[in-house]
Amino acid sequence: MKILIIEDEINSAKELERILVKLDIQNEVTAILDSVKASIEYLQQHDSPDLIFSDIQLADGMCFEIYSEVTVNSPIIFCTAYDEYMLDAFETNAVSYLLKPITEVMVEKALGKLKRLKSAFEPAILKRSIDRLSEKFKASYKKSILVEQREKIIPISVHDIACLFLENTVIRIITLTSQQYFMASTLDELERMLDPESFYRANRQYIINRLSIANIERFFSRKLICRLTVETPETIVVSKANSSDFLRWLEGGTTKTR
Repeated sequence: MKILIIEDEINSAKELERILVKLDIQNEVTAILDSVKASIEYLQQHDSPDLIFSDIQLADGMCFEIYSEVTVNSPIIFCTAYDEYMLDAFETNAVSYLLKPITEVMVEKALGKLKRLKSAFEPAILKRSIDRLSEKFKASYKKSILVEQREKIIPISVHDIACLFLENTVIRIITLTSQQYFMASTLDELERMLDPESFYRANRQYIINRLSIANIERFFSRKLICRLTVETPETIVVSKANSSDFLRWLEGGTTKTR
């Protein structure tokens, strides 16, 4: 790991370097800088290090001047004799705030914390977190929709729905077997209830199920006509603005957010 030390007390800097190398022979201190000016110049001319150990009060000013002048992507471990700058420190890329005198145990704990934070953002772990979050959202989508018919309440599985559309002031549901039901709701409300992997808001009037799509025809002005396996009162037209998004959805790709 390439490490930059910003410290105006040379003995403290050398002791920190000794500790870092002792803890891991692969730790390499690329430079020891003792001022705001030198640090700004160095960071402007070199790639960001893997880690910065930074004192706060330097010979020519406060270290925060460095981080306001130069964009620094590196995590920072602050080492200082004062605790009054803690809030300012954590407005930067701070991962730890160590109070002098610095010991080997303190440095080891700070490096351990950095390692844990890095691990939490590894792609595989992030993917698992996203998958869990996705499953949580999936669990919140409706599995059935309740409709009333002749004083009976009928549950309709969302998997059986071909499309839903607005007719006058009510929602009309057509199933994959061409059965029809009516319910009092809005398309906006139903769109939020239905899994976007299975259902798409084709236009202001129609929500369609992926399983009900028979074919797509290209229409003038780059619009699309969506033909379903069931009959609908009107032709379902996907606008030019939504046509690319709709085709991505149909392929199973990422679509616009709701």
